[in-house]
Amino acid sequence: MILESYYKEGDKAAFLAKLQTICGRLGLDPSWLMIAMYKESGLKPGAYNASSRATGLIQFLPSTAKGLGTSVEALRLMTGVQQLDYVEKYLTPYKGRFGSFVDAYLAIFYPKAVGKGELYVIARKGTLAYELNKGMDRNPDTGKLSVLDVKVWLQKHLPAEASAYIDALKKKNAFS
Repeated sequence: MILESYYKEGDKAAFLAKLQTICGRLGLDPSWLMIAMYKESGLKPGAYNASSRATGLIQFLPSTAKGLGTSVEALRLMTGVQQLDYVEKYLTPYKGRFGSFVDAYLAIFYPKAVGKGELYVIARKGTLAYELNKGMDRNPDTGKLSVLDVKVWLQKHLPAEASAYIDALKKKNAFS
């Protein structure tokens, strides 16, 4: 997939092997996690957001990193293979709750929404969460960002190979 751009051949194999193992333990489709990480960081372990100080494969916030026993500074220095340990640690509370690709992304983006229906409201106009993510809102007139808005936004902004994967899942009725 997209790994070729950021990983040497041996590192890519190690990354994918570890990803498979972790996803097996979490009951998570590895492709779903890959796509979620791509949306958060472009699969770059050193990705950094200066405004939030989030870093890494799933854009760990400083408070999240601290809760996992590390720091964003330490995460930024890790390889993707090393960071996967923290990705697993972060996602472990959601083990077995990944019913869809959207749930995998929501576990990272807005964990309270995991397993909620498409009409579940994540944020309302006037809140910081809404203002930071208003580009996801399909109908800004309502002033609500819902799970469905996030789902549609994700589908619209996936790279071509990820979009093809999602289309295949839709045909199998696995993308809810």
